[in-house]
Amino acid sequence: MLLPAEPVGMEVPEATGSASAIGAKRSVGVSPVLPLSDVVLFPGMVMPLVIQTQRSTRLVDDVVAGDRMLLAVLQRNSQLKDDVVTHDDLHGVGCLARVLKMLKFPDETIRILAQGVGRVRIGPYETHPKYLTAKYAAMTDEVEAGVETEALMRNCSQRFQEIISLSPTLPEELKIAIFNLDEPGKLADAIAAHLNMPIEERQALLEETKPRERLLRLNPLLTRELAILRLGTEIQQKVTETFTKNQREYFLREQMKTIKKELGEQDQQQAELKDLDEKIARAKMPAEIEAAAKKEKERLQSIPSASPEYTVARTYLDWLTELPWAVTTEDKLDITAARRILDEDHYDLKPIKERILEYLSVLKLKRDLKGPILCFVGPPGVGKTSLGQSIARALGRKFVRMSLGGMHDEAEIRGHRRTYIGAMPGRIIQGLRKVGSRNPVFMLDEIDKVGQDFRGDPSSALLEVLDPEQNSTFTDLYLNQPFDLSRVLFITTGNLLDTIQPALRDRMEILELSGYTQLEKRHIAEKYLVPRQVAAHGLKKTQVSLATGALERVISDYTREAGVRALDLEIASLCRKAARKIAEGRSTRVRITADEVPNLLGPKRFDLEIAERTTAPGVATGLAWTPAGGDILFIEASQMPGKGNLILTGSLGDVMKESAQAALSYVRANAVKFGLPADATKNADFHIHVPAGATPKDGPSAGLALITALVSLLTKRSVASDVAMTGEITLRGKVLPVGGIKEKVLAASRAGIKRVLLPVNNRRNLRDIPPEVRRAMKFTFVQKMDAAVLAALAPVPTRKASRK
Repeated sequence: MLLPAEPVGMEVPEATGSASAIGAKRSVGVSPVLPLSDVVLFPGMVMPLVIQTQRSTRLVDDVVAGDRMLLAVLQRNSQLKDDVVTHDDLHGVGCLARVLKMLKFPDETIRILAQGVGRVRIGPYETHPKYLTAKYAAMTDEVEAGVETEALMRNCSQRFQEIISLSPTLPEELKIAIFNLDEPGKLADAIAAHLNMPIEERQALLEETKPRERLLRLNPLLTRELAILRLGTEIQQKVTETFTKNQREYFLREQMKTIKKELGEQDQQQAELKDLDEKIARAKMPAEIEAAAKKEKERLQSIPSASPEYTVARTYLDWLTELPWAVTTEDKLDITAARRILDEDHYDLKPIKERILEYLSVLKLKRDLKGPILCFVGPPGVGKTSLGQSIARALGRKFVRMSLGGMHDEAEIRGHRRTYIGAMPGRIIQGLRKVGSRNPVFMLDEIDKVGQDFRGDPSSALLEVLDPEQNSTFTDLYLNQPFDLSRVLFITTGNLLDTIQPALRDRMEILELSGYTQLEKRHIAEKYLVPRQVAAHGLKKTQVSLATGALERVISDYTREAGVRALDLEIASLCRKAARKIAEGRSTRVRITADEVPNLLGPKRFDLEIAERTTAPGVATGLAWTPAGGDILFIEASQMPGKGNLILTGSLGDVMKESAQAALSYVRANAVKFGLPADATKNADFHIHVPAGATPKDGPSAGLALITALVSLLTKRSVASDVAMTGEITLRGKVLPVGGIKEKVLAASRAGIKRVLLPVNNRRNLRDIPPEVRRAMKFTFVQKMDAAVLAALAPVPTRKASRK
């Protein structure tokens, strides 16, 4: 193996004479061949080489004893040792070289200093008992003088001088040598000898006899090497600048510490650590958590304040010390005062108020009572969220609200582990820190709209939070310490129970809020909505007033909802109209009457269309439960010649389709009972349609209305215009009970219905209906479908007797 080396050791006398002169005398000849494994010797280049094998040692001894000339030729396979290399393993072009100096070392290795004389073509090889020898023929440069060659020389020279300036391994003296070379061949060889490039490229440059081509080959190699050196210099500068900046900051901090110590001032980091000690003592944490906080604080002492880890640890300790581990607000246990506050803020809602007063009563007798988990379910706008604030005011507790709508990430509840950058506790812990109390009223709004995706299931994370038996040791992933949530009064709200996870629903006490009647809405508007909107628009009570008739007209003609949210918006619109009149100076006091409402709000938006929709046979009015309360729906049936098929339209669900099939089957089987021929449905197709086709509809409670519409169609008797009905049917002719009676009856009341047909077993649900609605409506309870249909159909008009 031949390697470049520094010539150190026992010296052999140097050769005399010019290498170029010797090369000029020898254009052909025979010389020993020295294989090179990983270097290429160029003409004019001086290179130290290490001789390690006996074969090469004998060659060097003979060369030094003779004319000092040898052929330096690159091996095709660099892994072969030079003592087993044959002429087939060597390239066909090499460099005639002269040995300038030889040094022998005690480890029996030899180092020589060889100088390239000229490029030669090798061959043929001759036999020699000790080493390879070969004939050679000198290769002369084919110089192509011209402007392009001159430009290539200048370009390569300038680039290489830049490389010398940037490279730490190339001496500055090389610049002068390159600058003084005016022959393109010598310039190309000098650059190739010192430029970092693959060994194959070096051999290709050695084999090229045209200097212009050698310069063209060198140009991209110079560009690449220059770009690498510039980038390396840039990186090194940035590292040095960063290191220098950090070093400077460190020295400055140390100097500041010394100066403050001399002045008797306390170090900032020491002041922070002392402040943390005081915070830990004030926090009154449980013993095991306080021990963990002190351990973290001790770790903080050993971390430099400039380290990012210092900020992470400090933030964690701030969270631990600022949580209300032992801070509570004193409950107001005056039952009478609590009842007054609840009545002041909300109209009616008797079951909710009774439950809160019961909780207060038990808390008064048992002070360590765990907080209940209440769930308010009802349509939008009935006051679920504002009710939570009233409960907090009645109890004298702080209030926290957290919206769960659209939440997909479990970490919003449990927090992130501290291993993540920007990690924070979950919103439960954040809310408790914000209010500074461990027993607030904590409202989880829109619990029925929690999502789920690849980031986890927030509903499952809430199982621990909303379980009184488990939440005393709730562990946030960021804190990694248990926090007692058993004193928190959790209140959840939602519009639907079906979308709440069953295990989560089982942990909560469900309290349903139904829609309001017309009278209740008027009372709420007079007592709460109007005064609030008057104040919100900068008006005084003496400046604007709404007549009772105006409120009733807004409720009936401009809103159709279970709650009062849309009503609140319409009242706000009236207040804006009044505020404009007063601001423009057209009036100092505005009173809005029923007759003025259309002028201010425009044409009425809702009509009572019951009478005209049910005048024709085949149309019945059903009642439906919706997340927004209750609603009425029309069942329309039509008959046409056919084979007894049933067509269903109106975006009906599977259960409702099955109810329609059951209704038609019962009519076919019992046609005689309704005064119809036995084959009344034999050669006819029936089409049942439920309007509002864009709204999905499902459930069994429309069965009674479906069969009534079919019988009305076949008997050609219209359904009474003031009748609505609900109930599930069977093929045996029974009417089964259904749910949502209160919401359905209130919807019927809003729509102007006077009589409602209900299943017998739903009689018990009448107690949930407000008294004024019960007084205004007539309820007919049915058990058999025959009786129900006869009760729904309008009476047959009797003919007057003719006089003779």
